[in-house]
This record gives sequence, structure tokens and C-alpha cells, in this order.
Amino acid sequence: MTDRNSKAASLTPLQQAILEVLWAVGPSSADAIREAVHSKHPLKDSSIRTMLRRLEVRGYVSHTVDGKVFLYRAALRPHRIAAKAVRQIIDRLCSGSVEQFLLGMVDEEVLPAKEIERLARKIRSHK
Repeated sequence: MTDRNSKAASLTPLQQAILEVLWAVGPSSADAIREAVHSKHPLKDSSIRTMLRRLEVRGYVSHTVDGKVFLYRAALRPHRIAAKAVRQIIDRLCSGSVEQFLLGMVDEEVLPAKEIERLARKIRSHK
């Protein structure tokens, strides 16, 4: 995995809040997004627009133009971002071993062994 992909998987709390707005509401203007995140992340108009441009460069959002208004939408679904984040954790902390990662999840009682068994059956039937 390249460094670029590792950085692409990590999101700041503000970036995640922006994506959560877009997932919940759908296409939105920068002003609407700024208002939606304002209680936890008070931002100036220029700051939210900068953040949206950065998210777009990284592939997290895209935009269309309606008249003079940019409408932003999430380019990735939540599970895809989660998968990238988990891959980053596996690569950084488990030497790339999914087995080590899953054993750690069971050992630390984050994920019960029965749940892994259920998921394994589901994966086998998915093929």
C-alpha cells in the first residue's frame, strides 16, 4: 500500500462530519454543509470551501454546478471508507496480516469468535 493510499484512508473529525452530512442529506451546497456542522465545527465560508476542495482532491466528494452554486455529494460510501481505514490499521499495526488483526480482535474481545465464524460462513456462501 502506498503512502498516498494510507493518507487517503484517514479523516479528521471535521472531514468525517462533512461526509456524514452528505450521506444523510445528499447533495448540498457549501453553505448548507457549513450550517449543518456549525455546532461542533464553527467555520468561515472560505474554510468550508477549502475543506470541500481538499476532500474532492482526495476522492471523497465530487460536485456539480447548479447555476452559480456548487452542489457537493459524497463520492464514497461509508463502508468503503471504513474498509480503507481498516486496511491502513492492518498494514501499520499488524504487518499487513489480516489473520493477526482478526486474532487481536478476538483476543481483546472486540469481536466474538462466534461472530467471526458467522462471517466466515457468510463469506463462503457469498462466493
